Amino acid sequence: MKEIIAKIDNPLSDLISDEIYDLLDTHGLIDEKAVRDYQIRKKFKQLRAGKISAGDAIDTIREDYPYLQFDTIRKIVYQISK
Repeated sequence: MKEIIAKIDNPLSDLISDEIYDLLDTHGLIDEKAVRDYQIRKKFKQLRAGKISAGDAIDTIREDYPYLQFDTIRKIVYQISK
């Protein structure tokens, strides 16, 4: 009998391999909020590199995350790394 394995999309593929992401996710070691914030920062940097204003970039990101307020996204993208 064939085993069907669901392929999980690795949002951190530029940092870690799919196998490692899957292993960490299987053991509940992935902080989904931190991954979301990383993706938001990454998209913001890409949009700003494309000469889009900060406000327009945040509005574009809000289309992907409509449950987040403008100020929440602003805080995420301008958060100082500790």
